[in-house]
Amino acid sequence: MSEAQSPQDSGEEDATEALYALRPGVVKAICEALADGRAMRVRRLVLPLHYTDVADLLERLNSDERRQVVELVRGRFNPEVLTELDQAVREEVVEYLGPEGLAAAVTELASDDAVELIDELDDAVQQQVLEAIPAEERVILEEALAFPEDSAGRLMQRELVAVPSFWTVGETIDHLRDSTDLPNEFYDIYVVDPKHQPVGTIRLSRLLRTRRPVRVRDIMEPDMKVIPAAIDQEEVAQIFRQHDLVSAPVADEGGRLVGAITIDDVVDVIDEEHEEDLMRLGGVKEDDLYRAAIATTRARFAWLLVNLATAILASVVIAMFEGTIEQIVALAVLMPIVASMGGNAGTQTLTVAVRALAMKELTPTNALRIVGKEVIVGGFNGILFAALTGMVAAVWFQSPPLGLVMAAAMVFNMIVAGLAGTLIPLGLERLRIDPAVASSVFLTTVTDVVGFFAFLGLAALFLL
Repeated sequence: MSEAQSPQDSGEEDATEALYALRPGVVKAICEALADGRAMRVRRLVLPLHYTDVADLLERLNSDERRQVVELVRGRFNPEVLTELDQAVREEVVEYLGPEGLAAAVTELASDDAVELIDELDDAVQQQVLEAIPAEERVILEEALAFPEDSAGRLMQRELVAVPSFWTVGETIDHLRDSTDLPNEFYDIYVVDPKHQPVGTIRLSRLLRTRRPVRVRDIMEPDMKVIPAAIDQEEVAQIFRQHDLVSAPVADEGGRLVGAITIDDVVDVIDEEHEEDLMRLGGVKEDDLYRAAIATTRARFAWLLVNLATAILASVVIAMFEGTIEQIVALAVLMPIVASMGGNAGTQTLTVAVRALAMKELTPTNALRIVGKEVIVGGFNGILFAALTGMVAAVWFQSPPLGLVMAAAMVFNMIVAGLAGTLIPLGLERLRIDPAVASSVFLTTVTDVVGFFAFLGLAALFLL
């Protein structure tokens, strides 16, 4: 135990680790058993694990070890493992299972998980898997796949509980007990009219607390959020977030109840969208942690090429003032400070703006006020850092005029950074381009070009 770590901290860590079945010692033991060819020991260690822990295990192993584990537990492979795997690892596992093994796994999954899994397959493999699935289940999956990608129709599960409004509580409870095709987990019961359109919802807890003779229409909540099947999953997540929903019905264009979305699926959407935005801000299309080196290089090359073009643009601005820099060498030392401070300040503003757009908090109604606020913040920070950097430059190079030029350029670039950090994502949103994709490149270009131009231009005007 390190000196900085108290016995209490160690105890808390041990208690936290106890919550997880997949401890480092378990992974090490499985790897050693695989290396020694002890198949029975591998099964004894893997099979008791929760499916999320099995997914973590497969992601930590190399490709050969991964294949061995899948083969050893094939007969008792939990299909839920597939829903927890990183996409690159899942592609490998799907290949090991083969079309027939995958079809068997899909039939055991909830319809929403099955649709997500099948959607990621190549067309040829997808067709093979669908053909191996019983006709009744295949029709449900094909109908779900017909909805737009990342829509509520793809996200929803078809398994739900729907009852007519004239039923009593007793009839509903008897139906729940006798039916064999209910979802494994559900929170709400949906009340429908003769056209199978949702007219209300009943929490399961409310149903169980009500006497049997009462009609369900008398205890249902008529005010509910019915989600159109075609809307984007980000909109679904926003609806759940705003109204604190646990589940919600999904209706087709005709208003018929076709499925339900539950909070566990929405949590996955929020996590997925957050990860996607984070990756795009860094110029990465998707999580490539488990991708091959060549594939990762290919995916990142295009974005780096764009960055190269913007860097050349900044260099062109510097070249315009080549003569000025030759006469005052100190400019070459100081100019990266102006550009860097502007870039960092702009990134702060950009991060807040992109997040606010994603959360629907930055709208045309308050955009002008937010832009104005960020410009003021940029101005205040610019003045503070202008005083600091200007004084440092003046003392360092024993030139008060140089310090004043440095200060003026700093104020100007920080104000521009605040303006660009809000206007760029707003403009991209207006053009229906995801602000998380291209904002950072445009912002860096603006702050670099403006910073260099302001500093070198002022120096050329007042110092020569």
